[in-house]
Amino acid sequence: MKNLITDYTYDELIDRIKQLGEPKFRSTQLFEWIYQKRVKHFELMTNLSKSFQDKLSQEFVYPGIKQVAKQISKDGTIKWLLALPDEATIETVLMPSKYGNTVCVSTQVGCKMGCTFCASTLGGIERNLVAGEIVEQVLHAQRFLDHQNERVSNVVIMGSGEPLDNYDETIKFIKTINHEKGLNIGQRHITISTCGIVPKIYELIKDAPQVTLSVSLHATNDKLRTEIMPINKKHRLEDIIQACRDFVSETRRRVTFEYALISGVNDQPKHAREMVELLSQLMCHVNLIPVNEVAERNNKKSSLEQIEKFKKILEKGGISVTVRRERGADISAACGQLRAQIEKL
Repeated sequence: MKNLITDYTYDELIDRIKQLGEPKFRSTQLFEWIYQKRVKHFELMTNLSKSFQDKLSQEFVYPGIKQVAKQISKDGTIKWLLALPDEATIETVLMPSKYGNTVCVSTQVGCKMGCTFCASTLGGIERNLVAGEIVEQVLHAQRFLDHQNERVSNVVIMGSGEPLDNYDETIKFIKTINHEKGLNIGQRHITISTCGIVPKIYELIKDAPQVTLSVSLHATNDKLRTEIMPINKKHRLEDIIQACRDFVSETRRRVTFEYALISGVNDQPKHAREMVELLSQLMCHVNLIPVNEVAERNNKKSSLEQIEKFKKILEKGGISVTVRRERGADISAACGQLRAQIEKL
């Protein structure tokens, strides 16, 4: 079976091309064609011989994804449904802003975390993505931006799936888009969002110490968090917060906590006070998110008044906090929603 050529890091590609009897500089040429010139077919790589192009076509798949559907929001957010080589589908979102262009990528087909407010978990998990399938999501967005003479400035690994449950491929993906001969996106412009798989947070300190760690909190005590996020049965709040403290201590990087406000569930003043106590003396920032209302779930977003009350309690407690502006609400841009809609057709 052919492998995606984007599934090879720069060093791996050097070794593989040598095995095909070609010199090292061919690997550099390939990387430039894929990541800097961003052509979509081997035959467009004009400084490669026809025999080498044929060899590449026989050995590798490129590109490895194709567009199935596209939605454009009135706020400029774009969501693509992309098909992988085995026809499984994933979602990728581009969010332009005055601060740059952020791409949100998926790391799994579906998700097994079971969070009660998320559409990604509705059908469970089909499989992990390989690194090249994650890489090609960024390439897809970058090719779109090429027409506007713009570039991907930030990547958030926050789409469908739990990236730390697909740890090795996620780290490999980061190495490829971070490489100076690749897309050259710095680690500080990459955010990894996790439900809180504690051992992998410690591995992240070693493998990608300059990324931004974003932890899906969504509750401020173990009882409620276990109800909302089943992963909390395995990784308790105390352990997650300690891992975050250690991450900050080792990397000097601030941790972000995502908190989806669900009306009548986790948005009361007592929850805000619990959060102040939980995060005290931790270098962090809290993103309050009005929960995305998914048809298959019964959750309702908190009122603007309730959100503001919650925010003020955090601010009074010395917690850095913002309310995330909703993006793509008119195109079902929350994780898993477009995929779920298409699969119903």
